[in-house]
Amino acid sequence: MRFPARHMWRRWSLWLLLVLLVFSMLSTLVWLAGRYEVSQVQTRIERDASDAVTDIRTALTRNAQSLQALQFADRTSVPWAQDAANLVREHREWLRIEWRDLDLNVIAAVDTPFRAPVFARMGRSAKQPEVVQACAVAKRQSGPGYGTSSYVPQKDGLGVEVMDLCLPVITDGQLTGYTVASYALHEMLVNMVGPQLARSREVSFTEADGTRLAMHGTSRRGSRVFTARQLLDLPGHTMVLRMDSWRAAPDLFPNVLTALVTAMAIALVTVLVMLARDMRRRQKVESDLADALAFRKAMEDSLVTGLRARDSEGRITYVNPAFCEMVGFEAKELLGHGIPAPYWPPERIDEYGQRQALRLAGNAPPREGVESVFMRKSGERFAVLIFEAPLINAVGTQTGWMSAVLDISEQRRVEELSRASQERLQATARLATVGEMASLLSHELNQPLAAISSYATGSMNLLQGGALHDPQLSETLSSAIQRIGQQAERAGKVIKSVHDFVRRRDQAREAVAPRTLLDDVMPLVSLQARKLGVRVEVRCPPDLPQVLCDRTMVEQVLLNLSRNGMQAMVDDSTHKKVLTLAVRPAASNAVSRWLEFTVADLGCGIAEEISEKLFTPFFTTKDEGMGLGLSLCRTVVEQHGGFLSHHPNQPRGTVFSFTLPQP
Repeated sequence: MRFPARHMWRRWSLWLLLVLLVFSMLSTLVWLAGRYEVSQVQTRIERDASDAVTDIRTALTRNAQSLQALQFADRTSVPWAQDAANLVREHREWLRIEWRDLDLNVIAAVDTPFRAPVFARMGRSAKQPEVVQACAVAKRQSGPGYGTSSYVPQKDGLGVEVMDLCLPVITDGQLTGYTVASYALHEMLVNMVGPQLARSREVSFTEADGTRLAMHGTSRRGSRVFTARQLLDLPGHTMVLRMDSWRAAPDLFPNVLTALVTAMAIALVTVLVMLARDMRRRQKVESDLADALAFRKAMEDSLVTGLRARDSEGRITYVNPAFCEMVGFEAKELLGHGIPAPYWPPERIDEYGQRQALRLAGNAPPREGVESVFMRKSGERFAVLIFEAPLINAVGTQTGWMSAVLDISEQRRVEELSRASQERLQATARLATVGEMASLLSHELNQPLAAISSYATGSMNLLQGGALHDPQLSETLSSAIQRIGQQAERAGKVIKSVHDFVRRRDQAREAVAPRTLLDDVMPLVSLQARKLGVRVEVRCPPDLPQVLCDRTMVEQVLLNLSRNGMQAMVDDSTHKKVLTLAVRPAASNAVSRWLEFTVADLGCGIAEEISEKLFTPFFTTKDEGMGLGLSLCRTVVEQHGGFLSHHPNQPRGTVFSFTLPQP
């Protein structure tokens, strides 16, 4: 039996300890809540008292400025008494405004219209101590001065606590008198303290020893009194603003607090249960998220496409291993790096900076991607294709740009090899055509030229034998000369037939937009430009009319002139390499129906001795050239009725231009 009793005692002692702890906690909570409430009420009333003093001081300053304006008013049109009366009507706290001379004698005075004259019974002496004190302070400080408050008895047995304000009157830099305004302290409390501050409080002016001078507000009493005092320090006088607040005893406060504590305890247990559930859900979500991150990282590490993320200011926030391997930099060298990026070639920083500024301004990149050139850490340049898309966060706000970067240097190398092979095949085909034409010409022209030679030899023999004097020989000589003309005509026909054979193709002309012609040749031009490090600019207004031309031949002309222009800038490393393709109306006259195509480079230009032979067939300045390119270009342009020419470019280089007709 002793063991169960001891066990019961231990259980009850634990419950008793728990109850004591709960009661102690509740008592402490009630006491702390009461202390907190008292501190909050006291802090609030002290703050309100400080605000009231600030309002009174501001109102006094504003009133002093109004009195100063009264002194400087023009007295030729409006009398002083009229302006003073207007001020008294606007400010109920003023009982009287006086204009006094240097000896403090009253020159003029205006009383408030809202009550009987306060000083009618006792009068106003020139040597009244409060006025003398206020004006002495005003004279010494050259500003407003306040006198001590005084009690002025009235006929009804009551009285008014009055405080005088004195302002010096300065005329042409000399003191000529004073302006004295008498305040009613009670009206100051009524008109200068906000009504919200006096709604449930009593506000009063007191002396330093606690003597009340004037009061305003609610006089309701309670079991608790909260008092705040603030010093109102004025030039020449100091008062204390006292604010009292009464609060009844909170009879139901402990019961409400106990219920509140119980509800909070239940809420706390509920929150703990919900928190445990939330923690389990969070752990599951974190586990799933870790798996997803591991899966995403495995995918990113296996990609051969470089991934790069940048924020809204252009700083790099993420790169994958493929991108780091592509540019040769480690991730820590790239993360946080802004503009210019370390993998930008120095010669293209300006161009890339402008493109980046457009991207950060919100201009969406083309969906087909942008070709660019990056620089590895070793300095090697390589071609890339960049696809960019906005980087959107979980709330739908764009925080930057996500880029996928493809290394297309090997593809460009294969394309370049293919292009070079095609050019060699074309050159071989042209050489074969020229050889065929030369062989055909030599074969077809052999007989007419041999006949011409024979007839010419016979004619010379006849002339040497005196054929001019023999009629029969003269007739034979005439016949030989006719045969020479016939054979020469036959040779011309042979050349024309061979020329037509070489040019055997239908002359199909169609109306084509100038921009279409440029767009068709831009892939080949861009390929050559990337190889030679040349930047290509296209200037073609969208509102230009169409041209009537053989599309294939004109594209060949543009391609040939573009290649010549880019090759003219290959050996120049000190100047910019820019090739400009432009289209504009021909400047021959105002109503021209021709369009002018120009291809301008910034190369070394063309010397005068070369310029004269530039369009001559088989003349070339290239080691591997055939000298037929510009000659064929001029032939094609002239077949369209146009004209091919060239002139120096400014500041350097050459401009080739040709014209094509409109439909």
